[in-house]
Amino acid sequence: MQFTTDEEQWREYHVAPRYLAGSSGVADPGFDPVSHWPHHHLDDGPCQLVVTSPDHRIRIGWFGDDFDLWKITAADDAVSAPRWTAVFNHNTPAEIVLGLTAALVDDWSEDSDCFLDRPSFYGAAGVIPLFNAGWKRQAAEYGTVEIVSPDGQAGAVIDMRRSHTVTLWAGPAGWGTRAEATFTSGTPPHLIAATAAALVDPAPVVRTRRMIHPKVEHLVQLTPLEPDPPRAARAPTPLDVRRIAVSAALRRTSLSRNGTIQARISTHPPVPKPVRPAATTPLLPRPHR
Repeated sequence: MQFTTDEEQWREYHVAPRYLAGSSGVADPGFDPVSHWPHHHLDDGPCQLVVTSPDHRIRIGWFGDDFDLWKITAADDAVSAPRWTAVFNHNTPAEIVLGLTAALVDDWSEDSDCFLDRPSFYGAAGVIPLFNAGWKRQAAEYGTVEIVSPDGQAGAVIDMRRSHTVTLWAGPAGWGTRAEATFTSGTPPHLIAATAAALVDPAPVVRTRRMIHPKVEHLVQLTPLEPDPPRAARAPTPLDVRRIAVSAALRRTSLSRNGTIQARISTHPPVPKPVRPAATTPLLPRPHR
């Protein structure tokens, strides 16, 4: 991508649709709903931060340098194997991850395990927000269901075969452009739906210009957070100076010529008006005596 100035690279924009905004490289939005849960900062290994529910049944891991940036799991207790796992790759906006973490906060309590609910037989229950947003089902491989956005740049794939996974995706195929969120078969549909609702949320997200991939830039709407800065007046070039001088000279010549013409008109002797002869009284014949 070409930038005219370094300031333009760092200028902030509202980006819509949000599912094409990519990752900002900052995990804060995804962790905002669980900011009050225990945080565990890890110095070694690819996982840099783990946030857990107070009873450690829910774990939210952030892998800042990996392809799979987020891994979220839920288990029956602190030491059991996960019932389900959700994985978000490095291109997924953290504002979409927030949809899941916020739903987990709403679900969790010491006496609740609704975040462990078994999926229903209706495999599409988790993607109802996509249908509500006008996304359409299209032809797909046998044993799968695929829903695609109106612009064709995002969708969901439900694998009804052995894996029974649900994958939400957005952006052109490619390492730097495709966002993916994959939910394993045991994920409660209402949690997938919460993530899908964040995916189709029409509210834009904020990104700097440099965060938008060149292959995606033409697919998004960019609205500056602040109006364009006033441009400094450009110093006149030598050609500009010459043109100004020529224009001034022509103007002076025109004014001088007009003044001479007016002077000639004003000093020309007036043409005398023709004098009409006075009316004469006709002579009448003298009367005879």
